[in-house]
Amino acid sequence: MIDIHISPGEHAEFSKTIGESDVNLFAGLTGDFAQIHIDAAFASRNGFGQRIAHGVLVLGLLSTTSSMISQRSIERGCKGVPVSLGYDRIRFLKPVLLGDTITARYTVESVDVEKARTRSKIEAVNQRGELCLAGEHIMKWIEPQA
Repeated sequence: MIDIHISPGEHAEFSKTIGESDVNLFAGLTGDFAQIHIDAAFASRNGFGQRIAHGVLVLGLLSTTSSMISQRSIERGCKGVPVSLGYDRIRFLKPVLLGDTITARYTVESVDVEKARTRSKIEAVNQRGELCLAGEHIMKWIEPQA
């Protein structure tokens, strides 16, 4: 059994201002060139009145916070290797506009010692305090190879 050295209630945060280059680079990386993300003229006439960030780009900020929790576990002596099992119940609740500063929040809600897993609440909040993304992350610690 792996001692993961993480307890319910632990949390991590990471903030980033989403800029035009972030959205353009993400579009190039993923191939998602939807007009609402990359075409200012189109976006100004539709939906939100301006370009918005890809929802999955915003979700990606939560990867940083899960890595922060993983690193904390390792620093405390965990011998297991932390890996993501996935994200559940992801909801994109508000658009993230270019220039928004997003704070990714990660809170460990439960630890399953037998399965060496954690379930964590994830959120992304903009500078106005609006919840833009909510969901859950499952992480597992696996035995290192001998």
